[in-house]
Amino acid sequence: MENKTVFILNYASHYRSVIYKKINEELNADFYFGDIPGSNIKKIDYSILSNFKKEFKTFKLKNFYWYTGSIRLVFKNYKNIVLTGDPQIISNWGILLYAKLLGKKTYLWTHGWYGDENLIKRIIKRFYFNLADIIFLYGDYAKIKMINAGFKPEKLVPIYNSLDYETQVLIRREIKKSNIYIEHFKNNFPVLIFIGRIQKSKKIELLIEALILLNKNNFFLNLVLVGGETKGYDVKQMVENSNLQNQVWFYGPCYDEIKNAELLYNADLCVSPGNVGLTALHSLTYGTPVIAHNSFESQGPEFETIIEKKTGAFFKENDVMDLARKIKLLIENPLDKKECYKIIDKKWNPHYQINILKNTLNAPTR
Repeated sequence: MENKTVFILNYASHYRSVIYKKINEELNADFYFGDIPGSNIKKIDYSILSNFKKEFKTFKLKNFYWYTGSIRLVFKNYKNIVLTGDPQIISNWGILLYAKLLGKKTYLWTHGWYGDENLIKRIIKRFYFNLADIIFLYGDYAKIKMINAGFKPEKLVPIYNSLDYETQVLIRREIKKSNIYIEHFKNNFPVLIFIGRIQKSKKIELLIEALILLNKNNFFLNLVLVGGETKGYDVKQMVENSNLQNQVWFYGPCYDEIKNAELLYNADLCVSPGNVGLTALHSLTYGTPVIAHNSFESQGPEFETIIEKKTGAFFKENDVMDLARKIKLLIENPLDKKECYKIIDKKWNPHYQINILKNTLNAPTR
């Protein structure tokens, strides 16, 4: 029997392998993926999805994409068609329009409204989103923005985001405090951590400047940077110029989740001075509060996991003095790890996501 639901998605990102496996097993949906030519984002192993059908040949022209052969899927015997909600995927417009004519239900999985769109982007997005029956959103912020823009609330369904939650929770149950930082730094200073690619958009220089400022006020901290460095963004030189070599550990990229867990769990704070994204989920899963900037329209949806005085704090974007103040405040007033666990366990996990998908996709047609 042909499956009732098909997912036509832009890219098979490795970090989404858990939710895709759950969709494969619990919804028995078919999968088709596009590609992002030249991307260095790790893909999943397609063999883990028994219902994987095809990766489309993808044509890219500037910022627009076309998935060769994807439109013909609308004529197959699918009841539900779930698409990546990016209006720059031109072939998706054809699928949405044909589905309207054929009376099939369509769903867009998308960031939705950021809040910083210009007039042309708002017009395009409004038309595109209105072609779908339901819009799956990464968070509540986008839902509020879209309701304010005139979208019907019942059409907007937050689905949030997740990492390899099941593996991480198993590690979390067994993890204990270690001396990893005392052994490396040879001191008892509180520890800040950043985990993710060391690139310009992450604004690590603000974190270095905050460290310098706190040092001048005799408030000493260590900093651990976990992630690969990118060319043209020389944070090491900044550290050397500021004589901070003894306080900054360039750990490098780490793909061992047990080691990542130890690094995060034993740190006092995770600080992401640029956009925060999945770093917030990773850190909070192991109970480490997160500091990020307060310009939400340019943040990843995961900023919503940060709740002042419970799971972290926000500083004024690009304001080093405010960043230093917030770091000092949370070091002097530690937050409860259990509150950090709670926000992830409640809805930023694949169990919550699959339940949303099942309830929505299996809802009776009105």
